[in-house]
Amino acid sequence: MDDDQPTPAGDSRDAPPTRRALMLGAVGAASVLSIRPALAQTTASVLMCDIPVPDAGHAASQIAADGSLVPPGTKGAYPPPSRPLKGEEVRAALRSGGTLPGYDYDRSRAYLKYVSRLQRGSAGFTCFASIQMLRK
Repeated sequence: MDDDQPTPAGDSRDAPPTRRALMLGAVGAASVLSIRPALAQTTASVLMCDIPVPDAGHAASQIAADGSLVPPGTKGAYPPPSRPLKGEEVRAALRSGGTLPGYDYDRSRAYLKYVSRLQRGSAGFTCFASIQMLRK
């Protein structure tokens, strides 16, 4: 623009530095307010994710005390849970050293060891990795 021409009303280039800072602050605050609900929603979905024990490809296997998969009927092994474990259940049991809801201590330890051994690409790995990244 030429220096001879007046700037249009509301042009932020002509605003005093304090006003410009307030405008930027308002934009930043709006961004924070819109991100927080998204993070809360992400946390909730992570806690509700499923971890199949074992994955569908090994559904006939049982879980040994060390978390490995073994053939059915192996002494000391546990049958799989009746449903996938929820991320929230696994997270709570790992943090407290407690048990999974509905299972005794030894069976819970076997299932949690299985989950801890999950590798990238296996069913439930993303859920397990996500719950470990949550701060609370």
